[in-house]
Amino acid sequence: MKVARADSKTELLDLYRHMKLIRVFEEACAQQYMRGKIRGFLHLYIGEEAIAAGAIPLMQPQDYVITHYRDHGHALARGMDPNAAMAELFGRATGSSKGKGGSMHLMDGSVNMMGGYAIVGGQIPLGVGLAMACAHRGDESLVLCFIGDGALNEGEFHEGMNLAAIWNLPIVIFCENNLYGMGAPVSEVLAAKDIYKMAEPYGIPSMQIDGMDVLAVRSAMVEVYEHVRSGKGPYFVEALAYRFRGHSMSDPAEYRHKDEEALWRQRDPVPTFHAYLLGEEGVSEAELDAVDAEVDAQVEAAVEFANASPEPDISELASDIIGS
Repeated sequence: MKVARADSKTELLDLYRHMKLIRVFEEACAQQYMRGKIRGFLHLYIGEEAIAAGAIPLMQPQDYVITHYRDHGHALARGMDPNAAMAELFGRATGSSKGKGGSMHLMDGSVNMMGGYAIVGGQIPLGVGLAMACAHRGDESLVLCFIGDGALNEGEFHEGMNLAAIWNLPIVIFCENNLYGMGAPVSEVLAAKDIYKMAEPYGIPSMQIDGMDVLAVRSAMVEVYEHVRSGKGPYFVEALAYRFRGHSMSDPAEYRHKDEEALWRQRDPVPTFHAYLLGEEGVSEAELDAVDAEVDAQVEAAVEFANASPEPDISELASDIIGS
């Protein structure tokens, strides 16, 4: 684990808490999906928790997050209420979008979580638009726009990078490279060998980071945010990570070799950081157990809240739509 010391034990425990909340929440989602409580598509973030936990809590309240459909971890790290998130997944009236958005469209304007998007790459032009608004306000706010490796072959990626560079916009385009676009290895569908270097033709600075190491992510993003806030323009980040589940709950991931998965499992960010805190930072087992218990109770309460929440009223069919 890369050593990038946090300011205090409290901050270290907060990093662990963010990762643990995402992990336990996602595991609960898988259970509720199998029980038929969550329907439709469900894309889990298990294995990639260090990215959201290391990058998002460093942001300022006026900043924006916009992302792809594997969005639960981003929403939770940005501060979305787990109750509202779980209720949204259940399709209940108390959900963050009154049950209308579901798993792929978690959105909460109160924390500037501007939503997950089901169209691959579709969030990039919107992120660039948000960055234009930030530049117009002139308040040093920025946009963190997450994309998956599958978005790199979409025209929106190149159009967005070009406009961000031309207009010197305050946006971080952050590629979560989990090595597979659905069932296709990135190496078989993308000519570029080093994804982070795809920013070079646009004159955008970039870096590749270890997305399985929360401290490495945190350390890198301190530098990235400083660059963007200082008016130096956009930044492109590639984080290497691994999802431990299939593309979605309907994907058994049989296209991956067991040996490959076993190697990545050795670097699972949650237990790895747990061990680091115990061995290197003097955090006690009791302190970590307390965080675990807190998170378990929080997620259990979220499931109970969602299960007890009402279905949307039939009148909601005609609300929140454009036109008549």
